[in-house]
Amino acid sequence: MKQALVDDTEDVSLDLGSEEELALRKAKIRHPLATFFHLFFRVSAIVTYLFCDWFSNSFVACFVTILLLLSFDFWSVKNVTGRLLVGLRWWNQIDEDGKSHWMFEAKRVPTIVTSTEAEARIFWLGLIICPIIWTVFFFSTLFSLKLKWLALVIAGISLQTANLYGYIHCKLGGQKSLSRLTSRLFVTADVPKRQTRRISDDSTEEHGKTGTR
Repeated sequence: MKQALVDDTEDVSLDLGSEEELALRKAKIRHPLATFFHLFFRVSAIVTYLFCDWFSNSFVACFVTILLLLSFDFWSVKNVTGRLLVGLRWWNQIDEDGKSHWMFEAKRVPTIVTSTEAEARIFWLGLIICPIIWTVFFFSTLFSLKLKWLALVIAGISLQTANLYGYIHCKLGGQKSLSRLTSRLFVTADVPKRQTRRISDDSTEEHGKTGTR
């Protein structure tokens, strides 16, 4: 009876680590400053575009202000918020021959170390929705014949679509590299088994030959 009790206690496994990781992943925002600036510049650029006529009659001042906000947004999302909120990074590299190469990188550490679900959701929603809004501005500007704003709208679409394109490639590239790494691990683990099986077959064959003699 005592032996049965001991076996029952040995079979119980308390996976406290996974529960702790799940609680942390559903916790509050861990990078509030990065999350704020991920949305601040792009939302400010949209709001300024919509209501700049209320504050200033100078087209040049509005144009420069919105372009600066778009540039700040592009730099912060590309270099800071993507790395902190979702563990992704992309950049352009020029080799010795002068050829341009696009590099996409995803962290191979557990996602709990990099971000929470709320941060990832905010990151991807901001990254996807804002280029759609600028696309709507493009058609409204085109149909209303406000052609002086067309260059600014195209700049907004280009800068924000570039970040979206880069991070989608990072996400897909990270999944491919992970599956490639897993397949390599399986192949590496299978090699010793094949070698052991081959050695045992050879020894069996030699034993059979010596037995027939």
